[in-house]
Amino acid sequence: MQLATKKRIGILRGGAGKHYASSLKRGGEIISFLSEKLADKYKPFDILIDKDHIWHFGGLPIAPSDLVGKIDIIWNTSHPVFSNILESLSIPHLGTSSFSYALENSRDMLREHMKKINVRLPRSVVLPVYQIDFDGPRERYSIKKAKEVFEKFPSPWTVRSFTPDKNMGIHLAKTFPELVQAIEDGVQSGNSILVEEFITGKVASVHSVPNFRGEDVYTFPLSNTFGNFSSDEKQIFIDLVKNLHQHIGAEHYLKSDFTLTPSGHIYLLQTQSVPDLQSESHFSQVCDSVGVKMHQIIEHMLKSV
Repeated sequence: MQLATKKRIGILRGGAGKHYASSLKRGGEIISFLSEKLADKYKPFDILIDKDHIWHFGGLPIAPSDLVGKIDIIWNTSHPVFSNILESLSIPHLGTSSFSYALENSRDMLREHMKKINVRLPRSVVLPVYQIDFDGPRERYSIKKAKEVFEKFPSPWTVRSFTPDKNMGIHLAKTFPELVQAIEDGVQSGNSILVEEFITGKVASVHSVPNFRGEDVYTFPLSNTFGNFSSDEKQIFIDLVKNLHQHIGAEHYLKSDFTLTPSGHIYLLQTQSVPDLQSESHFSQVCDSVGVKMHQIIEHMLKSV
């Protein structure tokens, strides 16, 4: 009996810009996951774009057009502009759309867009990466920026590096000195900083994928919850997530983090378009809770391309 040919999956990662390191990490996790969990069906290939925009395949420079015939599908974990190149070459691919990427990286744009479906975002301030030529003496920067935040909305505040790296810590600052210290820690990370008002309420995450188990958008049970949710509240989140998929153009996967306030207002904290593939992740747990494994969801996503 002839063995089935493995699909060749290229993992596109890197590229210039502020998300270079996180793209390398995300792409590496996908390569490891495919090698471990789906090696019988898929063969992953590392496609690296360095900071000079040079593409590499198998460790050697390559023109994007030369990938045709070498790869069956490409999973783009870098900037969506590279998906436009793949599109022009008729190479099947999956990844975050340009519109979804823009929403993930602009709180103001996302806030305005969410108003159309009556979803709020916490008030926020994005502090760009510290630059001495523009921001003045380093020793006064954190105090100056903390004053700017304090004038816009009151405590408590959450402070984190504005990066898709899920492992970056989040500070909860309740006083002005704590806000200064949290900003100082963020500056040392070398990234821009997101400061948001802390919204009190019940917190939950919802994972969802399109066209699974006979549903246009399949939603997994609420996870990472803080607080008890009624059946009606759970249904509100399910309906909202299904709406979000269409509203923000999520094509393959979406994780949505929410807070439900005591007054009944829903705040969207953040979205994520690439699943956490670690064995003990919340995504792994919700998959197990409905009798499916993560690798089956990943295979579903790849087959949908």
